[in-house]
Formats: sequence, structure tokens, C-alpha cells
Amino acid sequence: MFNLKKKEFKKFDWLLFFSVAFLSIYGLFVLYSAFSGDILKIRSQLVASILGFLFIILICTMDMDVIKKGALPIYVISLILLLLTIFLGQGEQQWGSNSWLILGPIQLQPSEITKVGIIFSLSAYLEKYKEDINKPSRLLLTLMFAGLPVLFILLQPDFGTAMVYIFFIAIMLFSAGLSWKWILALLALASIGSLILILNLEGYRADRIHDFLDPSRDTSGSGWQQQQGLIAIGSGMFKGRGFMKGTQAQYGYIPEKETDYIFSVLAEELGFIGAILMLIAFIIMIYRLLIISKNSKNSFISLMTIGICAMFFVHIFENVAMTIGLMPVTGIPLPFFSSGGTFLLICFVNIGLALSASMQKSTYDIEDTSEYETLKFKNKRVSKINIF
Repeated sequence: MFNLKKKEFKKFDWLLFFSVAFLSIYGLFVLYSAFSGDILKIRSQLVASILGFLFIILICTMDMDVIKKGALPIYVISLILLLLTIFLGQGEQQWGSNSWLILGPIQLQPSEITKVGIIFSLSAYLEKYKEDINKPSRLLLTLMFAGLPVLFILLQPDFGTAMVYIFFIAIMLFSAGLSWKWILALLALASIGSLILILNLEGYRADRIHDFLDPSRDTSGSGWQQQQGLIAIGSGMFKGRGFMKGTQAQYGYIPEKETDYIFSVLAEELGFIGAILMLIAFIIMIYRLLIISKNSKNSFISLMTIGICAMFFVHIFENVAMTIGLMPVTGIPLPFFSSGGTFLLICFVNIGLALSASMQKSTYDIEDTSEYETLKFKNKRVSKINIF
């Protein structure tokens, strides 16, 4: 599993690493302000950040060709975790869905943990069958393979997280060579399914759609969070009100300001400058992930990295867009900023996999392995035969 000979350390993507380091430190400062300066409340986030960087170091020493062989067990474990959440999950009264497993003092959100598992296992699956992906029978099996975890998440029910899965799965299928006729057909089916789902929403989920379509509909009730978030962002203007000086953030007007609406805290206190600084760092991170995917000659690594990139992109886009009124409100956290140890660790694991992938050598690049020596010996024999 660990093989430094398979790593070309001079290709380590420092720009990706430093952009993530900046975002994680920046996120801790903003979260500290969101918790009104209570250092104890960001302790778990700080511990998760330290563990995250250690995970990056550990993952960067792993041989991607070896751990790829565990793709099927990883997929099965991911499904088991999601199934357990359906039957044993908690949190509907507090967060709107039974998406959390509580094991003593440990609180986990399996749908966040399994993101990396599904991206990893789907990449291995698509690499193996990408030549046949446009055949109806293989495409159906692929959709079943990718769609089963989405179904389990919908049953929790957690529609926001399910949309994240659907997005990065769609991007990975497109990158694997899915033809446009199937893409258009799947888009039509997805549009019909989404419309049916929206028309049958009830309770707070239906309110979120109505509030998005008509922001002034119920500003003192279901639309309170959206309205207060917009007031906070608008009041920040260019320079912001100052660190820990935001009235909306510090006086508790914004619900879920430590998680879903952390961007509103940042924009109010640090203004347009602070928001743009965050977005530039995210753009650099996304760009470097795309470069790793593009430059890799290994289709598994390329698909895995594009899946990671798509996962981060949809989180960033949806979180920022919902706080400024461009998307309906969902429980999608902002990477490296929103409070949540499980999600933060998974973000670091994904970055670790991408950095490890950026350094991965192909088998034929390693001249001191037994496989290479065997291949070289065979080539010599072939050469001698050709000479004679």
C-alpha cells in the first residue's frame, strides 16, 4: 500500500497544497468569529484540521495502483454505512433528515464519508468498463452502480446531499466518454424527476422552494434565514464591518451561521475583499485539480480527480449561491469553512488523494521494480529473436 518508489515528489502540486492550507486557516478564523470568539467551540474543527494535514502526508505515500484494488470493498462499506443511516440515523428534528449516526460521543454523517468512497469506487468501475459505457446494457449497470448510494441518501431523506452525488457522478460519466445522446436522454429524465419531486415536496422543503421563487413571501418565518443572510452580505459592502464586528452575525440574527450560512459571516465582517479572497483561493484549488486530471495518463486517476473537483465545485457554488439568493436554501456546507469535523476530514482526504495522484508514476517509470526488470528481460529476448 505504501510505496515511495511509485511517487515522483518533484511533481507534488504545491499550489494546490498551499491554496488548501490558506483556506483551512482562513476558515478557522471566520468560524472563530461565527462562534463569537469561543475557542472551545472550534476545538473539534482545529483538531480535524491538524488530522487532515496528517492524512494528506499519509495518503501521499500510498500507491494508487494498490489501493485501487480495494475499490469494490470500499463501495460495499459505503453502501452498508448508508443503509445503517436509513435505519439508525438521527437528526430529523434538529437538521431535517436522519443523516447522522451517533456512536457514543462520536457523531458521524455517513453520506459525507461515503462521498470519497463512491468517487473512488466509481472511478475504478469506469476505468474498467469505459470502452463499453455507451452500450445500453453496460450503461444500465453503471447507472445502477452509481445510483444505489443516491437512492439510499434520498431515503434518509437528504435531497441536498443527493444532488451533490448526482452532480459529480454526472461529471464523471461525461468524462468517461458517455455519448451526447445518452447525456441528453438522462438530462431529460432528471428534469422530469426533479419536477415531480419539487411538486410533491412538503413542509420546510416546499417552503424553501417558495421562498426562493418569492424572497419577500415570508421574511419573518420560513424566509428569515435567507433574508438575514442577504442583509449581512449587503451590509458588509467593500471592506466589511470588521472582524467579529458584524451585527447580524454577532447578535444571532443568522440561523446556522456556523455551518450553512458561514459565508454570510465572512461577507459581513470582511466585505467584498474578504469574499473575493476566499473565491480566488477556491478557484486556484479547482484549477489545480483540473490540471491534475488533465495531465494524468492514468484513466482511474483522471476520473477520480475530476470527481473530486466536481464535488468541491458543487459545494462551493451551491453554498455561496444560496446565501446570495441565486439558489434555494439547502444544507450544503462550505468546504474548509463550515463547522463539521466529518466533512472537513473528508475534504482533506480528497485533497490528499488528488496530491497523491499528481505524484503517481506509471509502472514503466520505475526502473528498480521487479516488474520492470521482468519486462525489460522479456524485451531483450524479443529483440534477440528479431535479430536472428
